[in-house]
Amino acid sequence: MAGQHVVIIQGKHGEDMTRIISLNESSLFLWNTMQGREFGADDAAQALMDKYGIDKELAAHDAKAWCDKLSECGLLEG
Repeated sequence: MAGQHVVIIQGKHGEDMTRIISLNESSLFLWNTMQGREFGADDAAQALMDKYGIDKELAAHDAKAWCDKLSECGLLEG
């Protein structure tokens, strides 16, 4: 959508619960890196450290926030 990277979550059949989630650069990186495999916050943190060279504490904080948001939106199982 207009140069933005988004995930569109459609509601159940017959319900108008469509949600659009905009992804920033690091969220898009994690989305693409973790897609199609099982992962946890530790995996996402390691990917952030490898890609951006950030320290473990910041990577863990950001990865947890990302995973929490995916879970809140129903995009993460268990």
